[in-house]
Amino acid sequence: MQVNPYLMFDGQCEAAFKFYHQVLGGELGDMMTFAGSPAEAEVPPEFANKIMHTQLTFGDWAIMGSDCPPGQYDAPKGFSVSLQISDPDKAEHIFQALAEGGTIQMPLEKTFWAQRFGMAVDKFGIPWMINCE
Repeated sequence: MQVNPYLMFDGQCEAAFKFYHQVLGGELGDMMTFAGSPAEAEVPPEFANKIMHTQLTFGDWAIMGSDCPPGQYDAPKGFSVSLQISDPDKAEHIFQALAEGGTIQMPLEKTFWAQRFGMAVDKFGIPWMINCE
């Protein structure tokens, strides 16, 4: 079994995944839009170029995402995307990049279980936890 987070956006999926690719690296997959798909008829014409599905792959796991059709978006709550990073400098860089323009819920700092741990909600509304053991 493999578990991959699937992130839903309110029209910002393309910008978010380009940002995540820049910050996290990995391999950015195709950005399939509603246009030209069977789902195109289910969204308004101005939404046709929004993302129906994309993914950012890191070896054996991926973060996936799409834009919700208008009126169906709910802000994320009750979860965080947790990244386990072994290098404290890399953890600091990633945390600061994800937090920029967002909200820091817990600063990245030493804890009793980790060299660094922090929590932030990024500028797209996605909650992240960075853990560096």
